[in-house]
Amino acid sequence: MGDYLVRIITRAGNIRAMACVTTGLVNEARKRHNTFPTASAALGRALTGGVLMGAMLKTGQKVALKFEGSGPLKKVIVEADSNGTVRGYVGVPDVYMVKEDGKLDVAGAVGKAGFLTVTKDIGLKEPYKGMVQLYTSEIAEDLAFYLTESEQIPSAVALGVYVEPDTSISAAGGFLIQTLPPQDNELIDLLINRAGKLPPVTKLLREGRTPEGILDLLFANIPYDILEKRTLAFQCSCSREKIERALISLGREELTSMIEGQEGAEVKCEFCRNNYSFTNGELENLLNNIS
Repeated sequence: MGDYLVRIITRAGNIRAMACVTTGLVNEARKRHNTFPTASAALGRALTGGVLMGAMLKTGQKVALKFEGSGPLKKVIVEADSNGTVRGYVGVPDVYMVKEDGKLDVAGAVGKAGFLTVTKDIGLKEPYKGMVQLYTSEIAEDLAFYLTESEQIPSAVALGVYVEPDTSISAAGGFLIQTLPPQDNELIDLLINRAGKLPPVTKLLREGRTPEGILDLLFANIPYDILEKRTLAFQCSCSREKIERALISLGREELTSMIEGQEGAEVKCEFCRNNYSFTNGELENLLNNIS
């Protein structure tokens, strides 16, 4: 199946939820960044969390997640928008750590000490920024902790990435459940219990379950309506024009130094790893644009 997300709300209007499959876009990120298995799992979970967070935004709004811990990954940064596109990268892509049971050690790679910063561009003069300490460094639990503590919206989040022995991604996805006022504590307890007993998201996806099927398991016998389905994709917003503006922002002295010290310049986007090459002549044209 292609990457997509389904968003629902209960008929009573007090629970909203969404589920998604992100296998393709996580694989795209893995290939672009040449990540080792544990780095792939961490980045994939964060990308999936990003699209879930993005699905709660209004048209034209964006969200950025930064997991910055004491582990060897250094940081995981993801940016997502309301249209279902997402991009991201890890500070150190060649990280491979496993637990004693053989499972990938994402929490150890991120590091237990650190912070999750969430920045939302919702069209105001300044973006909204919230920060919490890393809760477990497992990505999903950190996002749930942030939503519950910082935004005061009780939430449950599950994320999963299955990395094959050849380092490819055979399944990735997740779900997010949030309570809305007035709270139905009995219903909340039921959903928490179901979510806790549910097999891992990647197991469900590898068995052929769709996002709709995962929501059916969670909300069995609970009436709900599907609000939307949206396609998802790894897509970077970088462009040659943006890179040119970035070079101009370095200033006359820095650009002059680049022209005199080397034959042109090459700039690589951190998010998608695309290369942008500039000859000395092109750098001189940029220099002339500095007033």
